[in-house]
Amino acid sequence: MSEPLSTITPLLRQLESVIVGKSGVIRDAVTCLLAGGHLLIEDLPGVGKTTLAHALAHSFGLQFSRVQFTSDLMPSDLMGVSVFERERAEFVFHPGPLFAQVLLADEINRASPKTQSALLEAMEEKQVSVEGATRPLPQPFFVIATQNPHDQLGTHALPESQLDRFLMRLHLGYPGRAAERELLRGRDRRALLDNLPALLDAAALARLQGAVQQVAVSDAVLDYLQDLLDASRNGRWFVQGLSPRAGLAILRAAQARALIEGRRYVAPDDLAAILPQTAAHRLVAVSSAGRGVAEQVQAMLEATALR
Repeated sequence: MSEPLSTITPLLRQLESVIVGKSGVIRDAVTCLLAGGHLLIEDLPGVGKTTLAHALAHSFGLQFSRVQFTSDLMPSDLMGVSVFERERAEFVFHPGPLFAQVLLADEINRASPKTQSALLEAMEEKQVSVEGATRPLPQPFFVIATQNPHDQLGTHALPESQLDRFLMRLHLGYPGRAAERELLRGRDRRALLDNLPALLDAAALARLQGAVQQVAVSDAVLDYLQDLLDASRNGRWFVQGLSPRAGLAILRAAQARALIEGRRYVAPDDLAAILPQTAAHRLVAVSSAGRGVAEQVQAMLEATALR
């Protein structure tokens, strides 16, 4: 376990030097990518969502492209188009920004539902179907998306099927007073991105993801996970419960968290620590809850005893 830790620890430190005072969110973001999942960062404008997405892409050493999602963005702007070239007397496909190892989808909920849906196949199957041909995407392939709260003008809420493709949804929130003072006195965070070295590459990331899959999961932990899944489905907490795909995503995220913590096994605390981030965006609280969905997930956690 020392080899993964020797790689992950410098990665976390580098990210924390850019996003100040948000070590918990950074660990969750790294957990998400080590688990092979897509990441959604939701918060108000100006709190560092895009900076975090850029820092992740730089630090992981992957080929990335950034797309500013707007109301007039079309699916072809993401996937690419075929253009007739006279010299070759044929149509030649020109890949769009989707053909990168990391797609930074900035303000994803400002695009129309038609454009948002263009990401569904890419995020699930790691391929796109364009003009009758199926084209594989580079490996690994991650979407790191940012979005503003739904009450912001000009936003279109992501449909449930799209939200389910994201392993985690994170919120940055306002910085603490000491962290904000460091931001005010220091250099522009965006300027720091240009000097960030790549601490990983695709091969090193693949090894870490392989190590995540080797983290042991006991029957007792699986019992606890299934109890949580059953609780989400009993109608007391949520309108509809978590799907088996969500259960697999939660388990993989717990394995990644255990690896980051330096353990070769998943503990019940790993499930409890990552459940709100991996489950809340997939659920709708019952009308009688009187609280937000994240708080409802936490209440369900506290009411579900470990056997």
